[in-house]
Amino acid sequence: MHVFVTGATGWIGSSVVDQLLDAGHEVTGLARSDASAAALERKGARSRRGDLDDLDSLRAGAADADAAVHLANKHDFADPAMTNQTERDAVLTIGEALASSHRPFVLASALALLAPGRLATEQDRSLAHGAGSLRGGSENLALEFVERGVGTIIVRFAPTVHGDGDHRGFITGLVATARAKGVSAYLGDGTNRWAAIHRSDAGRIVQLALDKHAPAGTVLHAAAETGIPTRDIAEAIGRELDLPVVSVPADRGDEHFGWLSRFFGADMAASSDATRALLGWSPSGPGLFEDLDSGCYYR
Repeated sequence: MHVFVTGATGWIGSSVVDQLLDAGHEVTGLARSDASAAALERKGARSRRGDLDDLDSLRAGAADADAAVHLANKHDFADPAMTNQTERDAVLTIGEALASSHRPFVLASALALLAPGRLATEQDRSLAHGAGSLRGGSENLALEFVERGVGTIIVRFAPTVHGDGDHRGFITGLVATARAKGVSAYLGDGTNRWAAIHRSDAGRIVQLALDKHAPAGTVLHAAAETGIPTRDIAEAIGRELDLPVVSVPADRGDEHFGWLSRFFGADMAASSDATRALLGWSPSGPGLFEDLDSGCYYR
């Protein structure tokens, strides 16, 4: 199978590309720079120059492939409206390119705002609709293409996809905040939970979704650990940095954490039981605390 991947040199995308190549697939990755193109080609993948604003490249990449995997996102938290609109435009472009072909379209989504206070399941439906909503409502938009002959598969990634080399994720941000503030903090009572998954397991789920021919309309959860209290995360960081662990009132979250506050204060726990059953998948990578205790986030 020839797979077109956006975000192919990113944190999750580079793992997905590795897993796809190891499984014998041909991969073309969207590359914004010469360095990204060279990184893909060293692995044995092809590159297609372009970015998320280059809709012609997205359209051509999807049209030329047997499957498309959309992982890229601008993640510009200073301009969420632009980020959401860009995501929506990209999904529309890829969906239109695949319409009536019944080819797979794997879309990266998030576990945010699905079921606060309980474990979200694959049966829960996203409440995000329209360009002004989370990720531009891209999950529901992509699922609309099922009726137009697109094999949409949604992969909702845990809020922390962790591992050695994670330089831009939420855990990296929490470590940086702890160092800057001199305390490792959590919001409120810290009982809100985060699902977690190691980067290698996240990549494996995408590869299995294609190889196991997940049906159109499938929703998968990339979550190995269902829900870790944020207080426990703060305590692990404080232990490694030898810093006091404190609670920050919710109304001071933005002051302490900045943009991270809106995520670290959210309850994002999730089951992956249906995903495991459908794909025959079980996690094999390290857990979050293994990575936090290994020192990789503090070098």
